[in-house]
Amino acid sequence: MSALARTLFGRRTRRRWIHLILGGALAMPYVFVGELIVGPFTNSQNLFSSLPHQLLAFGAGLPLAAVTGVFPLTRPMSVAVVRALCGVDGDRLADGPARTRQAKGRTAVWFTLHLAFGGVIAGMSLATPPFAVVLIVLPLYVGLRDTRLDLPELLDHTWVLALSPVAGAAMLAALAGCAAGAGALLARWAPELLGPTPEDRLAAAEAHAADLAVRNRLARELHDSVGHALSAVTLQASAARRVLDSDPEFVREALAAIEDTTRRTVGELDAVLGVLRDADSPGGGFPGTTPAPAPTLAADLDGLLRRTRAGGLRVTVAVDADPEALPPLVSREAYRIVQEALSNALRHAGSGTSVTLRIRVVPDGKELDIAAENPAPAAAVPRPGGGHGLRGIADRARLLGGTTECGPVDGVWRLHVRLPLEGPA
Repeated sequence: MSALARTLFGRRTRRRWIHLILGGALAMPYVFVGELIVGPFTNSQNLFSSLPHQLLAFGAGLPLAAVTGVFPLTRPMSVAVVRALCGVDGDRLADGPARTRQAKGRTAVWFTLHLAFGGVIAGMSLATPPFAVVLIVLPLYVGLRDTRLDLPELLDHTWVLALSPVAGAAMLAALAGCAAGAGALLARWAPELLGPTPEDRLAAAEAHAADLAVRNRLARELHDSVGHALSAVTLQASAARRVLDSDPEFVREALAAIEDTTRRTVGELDAVLGVLRDADSPGGGFPGTTPAPAPTLAADLDGLLRRTRAGGLRVTVAVDADPEALPPLVSREAYRIVQEALSNALRHAGSGTSVTLRIRVVPDGKELDIAAENPAPAAAVPRPGGGHGLRGIADRARLLGGTTECGPVDGVWRLHVRLPLEGPA
């Protein structure tokens, strides 16, 4: 009995009942329009003159509701109400307007069913309870038979009066059963009619893939900028500490490099966080910093080399290309690749190591060639938790359509990257 009571009067059933009542309320404008359609054929001046006339007007209004169901905003509003009141898992329902013909047709069917079921249940909810209450209390007021209510003579029989409360309670139970059944049917059909179409699933998958791509790009940016900064600052501070008493000028240069490195890195970090929180306000970051633009090979290579050398890494550079002439996207990614190559040398080989860096445009003018060599064998020794930087370099090159080769060769760690200068990224 308790399970039956929960089925008929439980919280979920009551919420679905409210959903049906809302459908009945939405159906009323269509019923009035249906009255204008069927009125001339029934010679009736009053919608509420008879039940058959109301049903005719109701039936004439439902096709108009189906037409309304194809409007783009119908599905988002229907989905929001179903999620709130019908107890349907939100992941099984589609988001956004219906754009394809199939989705619009399914939404129109749902909207029509909602208004049809809702209109019937709402009408029953208005008419049944008052009549059922009268039947239930009728035996307590036998004197009502002699009033102006003009009750049928059948009520003169005692057995009829005795059964009237049972009939009233049965009517209320039938109403609750009809409402529970209609609500359960709509809840069952909602995922099929309001669920995502194959086109919706494809669009959602593409949006998810785009979101993952953005997150991976931001993760690479954070790894490259913050990782390089931490490695450089650590070595700069270590070198300054060793010569603190003997070479004050070097200490000043190292401290200046640390200040410059941290300021630039905080600016880059703030820019990435600004993307994450979708805020472009320069005042939203750390005091004294502004979100820095993405560094490029043309504008920031010299500063990168200066800060790296301040950490004790000897860098020999040969640039056989005009950085200003490089495409902006290639220049930005090339800077990150060079930054990560130097950061790996700092992290794995330490200060005092020499690195040879060559940046050139190949003779055919279609590719940018970046090569870095570190003669220290320690650079080829794997470290716990390593590999993210090299993976990031490979990802950057691959997204531009380029290639990456790296690894130890005869005791020398070599990194060779080629980036196309033409074609889509």
